[in-house]
Amino acid sequence: MRGAAIPTEVRELMFERDVTERDVRLARQRIAPLATRTPLISSRALSKVTGAAVYLKLENLQETGSFKVRGAANRMLTLTPEQQERGVITVSTGNHGRAVSYVAQRLDIEATICIPEGVPSNKVEAIEGLGAEIMVCGATYDEAEDQAFRLEKERGLTMVNPFDDPFVIAGQGTIGMEIVEDLPEVDTILVPVGGGGLISGIGLALKAANADARLIGVSMDRAPVMYHSLRAGSPIRMPEEDTIADALVGGIGVDNQYTFRLAQNLVDDFVLVSDEEIAAAMVFALKGHHLVVEGGGAVGIAALLHGQVKEVGRNIVVVVSGGNVDTPVLLEIVQSREHPAARG
Repeated sequence: MRGAAIPTEVRELMFERDVTERDVRLARQRIAPLATRTPLISSRALSKVTGAAVYLKLENLQETGSFKVRGAANRMLTLTPEQQERGVITVSTGNHGRAVSYVAQRLDIEATICIPEGVPSNKVEAIEGLGAEIMVCGATYDEAEDQAFRLEKERGLTMVNPFDDPFVIAGQGTIGMEIVEDLPEVDTILVPVGGGGLISGIGLALKAANADARLIGVSMDRAPVMYHSLRAGSPIRMPEEDTIADALVGGIGVDNQYTFRLAQNLVDDFVLVSDEEIAAAMVFALKGHHLVVEGGGAVGIAALLHGQVKEVGRNIVVVVSGGNVDTPVLLEIVQSREHPAARG
């Protein structure tokens, strides 16, 4: 699938303009061979809690176990033949690295994945199984990111940014397009937020369809960088904290080019949930819907389950962004909630 000349719309997006809803439409056509259209299911239990109709968008059912394959595919399918030949590099806490590795394997491109210490073993093993080179680069996401950018220049590789890239944002936005098509009356979407690529892309698709629909970001309450950056009015760095929502850990980059500004313009509300609330949401998903959901993917469920969203619409969609949780970890969470004395 190695490409030839760069299409005009790709060249423009690289150098000349901001990402738009049109780019989301183009991304949808581009990534169709590599990303699955995921189901939207009704959640009776959450509907009862909120008094509204609640639906779950199941990105945990993607081939790579998370939504990240959409953005990775859209970015890597726009590489020039020369860029494909040299290879790609990225930084990840697991899910994006797995997505890049999967797409790289499908396109016969060499991939290097920089990760911080502490990435769950199941995510590391999944990346290794796809043939990518893994490099542990520091104790934190920000340290791994700094090293990845150095290696990009030293090796002449192409960075597949986890979130702050117009093609990645457009790829993630295809989720929003699918939601609007499957549920035209949607008036509220809850989206997990780490670096902001997911909520930026979904916001572009949602607001193009209904400017009055509400877009709500959800993060863990332990070092939610985008949340505090929006409150500060500019991107900031924060010390990382251990959290069950490991997929959302890390900064947004102090020189953020896209997602911070898009979040400022598109996000209507932003709520935080505790690790205890996230754990309860993971158990809820498993027992109530037979779904394996990782911590970062369960934050939207947690927000509704524990009444953190004060204004809800009549037709709510919760994006379940990933399901890559280690089985022993999930079992421990379930057992600890069934036998509280066993906690801590």
